[in-house]
Amino acid sequence: FKLREDGSAIRQEFGLGSSPVVGSVARLAHNRGHELLIRGFRELTRELPEAKLLLVGKGEARPKLEALVAELRLQREIIFAGYRDQDLPAVLAAMDCFALMGAGSDESCRAALEAMACGKPVVARKVGALPETVVDGETGLLLHDDRPELLARALLSILADPGRARIMGAAGKARVESEFSPERQLSQVEAFYRAALREVGASP
Repeated sequence: FKLREDGSAIRQEFGLGSSPVVGSVARLAHNRGHELLIRGFRELTRELPEAKLLLVGKGEARPKLEALVAELRLQREIIFAGYRDQDLPAVLAAMDCFALMGAGSDESCRAALEAMACGKPVVARKVGALPETVVDGETGLLLHDDRPELLARALLSILADPGRARIMGAAGKARVESEFSPERQLSQVEAFYRAALREVGASP
């Protein structure tokens, strides 16, 4: 994620062209908010019909999600990219905005951090660790409820303003480097254990 990735090969692979692309990386499970993302994206296409949604991941909910996409007649606009590993930074680089509607089983929201490390603005639900990860209005936008139209407005406000998207992406990348680096995490864990040891030593 420290390398300067080029998403052009991914855009070519999925036929994205120069379309504005919303992307999400998450297991296709029933509790990850993909239904909200798909319905919000449908609202977005009313204002931005050329937009594409790239869903990255695998999981047991894929058939149900594909059925929803077909029901909404969005097969051309929504692409199931499957599981990506080695080229994930390039996949993220192909996106203009990252969206995450669920926190996952451990609520760490690592995918949002990875997107921010690639300089992408993040639109996310206010769940799990996302409120501590995304700075609302600075590195992305946080949604306080699950209305599809609210999600659509948030996505549009970023996609329709590339300058704002770049500023948010740069702020997100800087936040990851300063607050979530391995060195800082190690320092925080060490400080926690030192404090715990002092407390144990002070007890009778």
